[in-house]
Order: sequence, then C-alpha cells, then structure tokens
Amino acid sequence: MALYEHVFLTRQDAAPTQVDALTEQYKALIAAGGGKVTKTEYWGLKSLTYRIKKNRKAHYTLFNIDAPSAAVIEMERQMSISEDVIRYMTVKVETLEDGPSAQMRRREDRERRDDRETVEEAN
Repeated sequence: MALYEHVFLTRQDAAPTQVDALTEQYKALIAAGGGKVTKTEYWGLKSLTYRIKKNRKAHYTLFNIDAPSAAVIEMERQMSISEDVIRYMTVKVETLEDGPSAQMRRREDRERRDDRETVEEAN
C-alpha cells in the first residue's frame, strides 16, 4: 500500500463537533477501502491567505494515510461533493513522519515561549 499525507480544510462556520464527525467519516471510508489512517491532527481554525468560497478562515485537519490509491480516490471524491470541505490536498510520500507535524511543533514552541514570558513578567 502507498503512504499519503492529506490535509483538508473545513468551512469556518462548521462547529468543532462537525469537523470531528467529518474526520471520523473519512477515516471510516479509508478503512472500508482497505487502508488505515495512522495519524490525525487537528490544527485548529486558521486564517486563509485569500478567500475560498467566501470563507476567510478554515478548520485544518491532517491525515497520515497507509492505503491503496482507490481508497484515497474515493475519499477525495466524497470531499469534492461535501459542502463542508472547501479544499483538500493529498501528497504521496516515501515515509510517514513520526511524532507531531511541523505545524504542531510550531504551536508547542509558541506555547512554551508564551509560558516563559508569563513567568518572567510575574517575577
């Protein structure tokens, strides 16, 4: 089976529970196609560089997928039909990254820096 990194953007007015439901729906679709989602990361609600379908922000979600191409194609087909998904991108990779993605590491670094600044201000 092939390895993929897949990111999809959900419209800004979708509730986090809706995003979770979509995530589970697409994970089940991959499983039904004979694959598995090895890692899921929710990156949060982020501003877009430019408007996409009248949205200025979007919920970002990352999947690391180990699946046959037919399962990924079916998932993309379902995403293209969905009104909640405004963009998606799948990239075939040689190896899947273990641990948190670069986006999550950046968030953790920012949180640590904020914590240090708060401690310094208190002193």
